[in-house]
Amino acid sequence: MSSNAPRLTALDALHRSLGATMTDFAGWDMPLRYGSERDEHLAVRTRAGLFDLSHMGEITVTGPQAAALLNHGLVGNIASVGVGRARYTMICREDGGILDDLIVYRLAENEYMVVANASNAQVVLDALTERAAGFDALVRDDRDAYALIAVQGPESPGILKSLTDADLDGLKYYAGLPGTVAGVPALIARTGYTGEDGFELFVAPSDAEKLWQALTDAGTPVGLVPCGLSCRDTLRLEAGMPLYGHELTTSLTPFDAGLGRVVKFEKEGDFVGRAALQEAATRAEENPPRVLVGLVAEGRRVPRAGYPVVADGKVIGEVTSGAPSPTLGKPIAMAYVDAAHAAPGTAGVGVDIRGSHEPYEVVALPFYKRQK
Repeated sequence: MSSNAPRLTALDALHRSLGATMTDFAGWDMPLRYGSERDEHLAVRTRAGLFDLSHMGEITVTGPQAAALLNHGLVGNIASVGVGRARYTMICREDGGILDDLIVYRLAENEYMVVANASNAQVVLDALTERAAGFDALVRDDRDAYALIAVQGPESPGILKSLTDADLDGLKYYAGLPGTVAGVPALIARTGYTGEDGFELFVAPSDAEKLWQALTDAGTPVGLVPCGLSCRDTLRLEAGMPLYGHELTTSLTPFDAGLGRVVKFEKEGDFVGRAALQEAATRAEENPPRVLVGLVAEGRRVPRAGYPVVADGKVIGEVTSGAPSPTLGKPIAMAYVDAAHAAPGTAGVGVDIRGSHEPYEVVALPFYKRQK
């Protein structure tokens, strides 16, 4: 087997048996869709969807100085995360550019799990390993130790409750607890990337198929369907959630991306990128960078990443993600635009779609917010 062959998740045979359309994503063979992307998307919004996310990169950090290492290596205050809780954060270069956005789970006093995007897992692993020098902490590549299955949507708490005696009612958003689901040991996290309530279940790869089958059996009566990466993208787009390589890149700092709130200058000790990020914060206050906004099409043409955003014949920004929105019934996009054109309702904004300036409405993100 050549090193170029895509990696397979523990659920690969199951996806194929379900007739999934597979695609190479970040070096993994992943299900793009099983049937209709629109049906899968709407199932998550109204009922429930089941996702294989085993391509995500799990990195375990342990040891007496695990918290100190993560505070030094990442921009957030990880030491302040309670055991059993999780935090959204970023890892930046010395120049402040974003290497990846991450979720860090604190599993025990001196044990953390860092979850990186599939495309950046090796980069994050290498950076954390390098940054661990001088700390009494161990960085371990656990990508092969976990399969990750997500159940997302309004029916997901009921589905999961039927398979576990873990206290799901007491499990807050961005928290995780060890438990047993359908007889399988799992880390049960109330996190997700869809804008809906839901859970991500980290399990041993050898247990993945059993868990997927149990969730399918419990969920089918309430309309759960298997879902691919395609609808995951339209779901996160509607929810205004950034995707690395689109809204986040090494050429942007968190302040350029409108996510300066994740940078915690007040935490103890120095951290990688601090000086550059302080400059970026000052710059952003004095001269606001382009702002990430939502765009809703007046017509039917779909904007794609890289298309110029225009006003008065001038380029004022660039589309970072675009797709038809099944919930809104119109094409939508996220784009970075000049601050002068960022206010919702700004008139005269369009997207240059192959030479034709299509009219778009500027809206605040997210496009979609679930009813609590």
